[in-house]
Amino acid sequence: MAAPRTSTFSAPDSAIPAPIMPTRTSSTTHFTSASAPERWLLYDATNQVLGRLASDIAMKLMGKDQPSYTPNAQTGAFVVVIHVEKLVLTGKKALQKTYEHYSGYPGGQKSESYADLAARRPDAILREAVRRMLPKTILGRGMLSRLKIYTGAEHKHSAQQPVKVETHKIRSGSS
Repeated sequence: MAAPRTSTFSAPDSAIPAPIMPTRTSSTTHFTSASAPERWLLYDATNQVLGRLASDIAMKLMGKDQPSYTPNAQTGAFVVVIHVEKLVLTGKKALQKTYEHYSGYPGGQKSESYADLAARRPDAILREAVRRMLPKTILGRGMLSRLKIYTGAEHKHSAQQPVKVETHKIRSGSS
């Protein structure tokens, strides 16, 4: 068995630099669902492009527009959307888009065109677009429950005093 090696070099104490200790300047603030400030936003969907509006709503529901964003907590806003029947699609999507769902049984796959779904349930179009942009977890389902969609100008959340959000309108005419 070999003897342990010993160092023959010994430096004076002044030659060894002192370790750099990190200084604590600030701490990270983590928000929980209960401590996050509650916000209510109001969107008017008149002449709004479906995908652009849905992505903006999804960001507000997740809370990514706020410095208090925490990925594992529900820190997003409540969103109220009115005039959802006046959403528009660009290009030929209004003629070509279909919505599919599956019952779970053999032969249970159903397909419905955009025009049929818009006539029957216009709120389902926006809800489905936003749902696909949210996390596919329990937290994402909780975020989707904060989305309130209404046809027409009337909604039952006036007591919460939602703040109207200005969004870009599509240009009318061909240019």
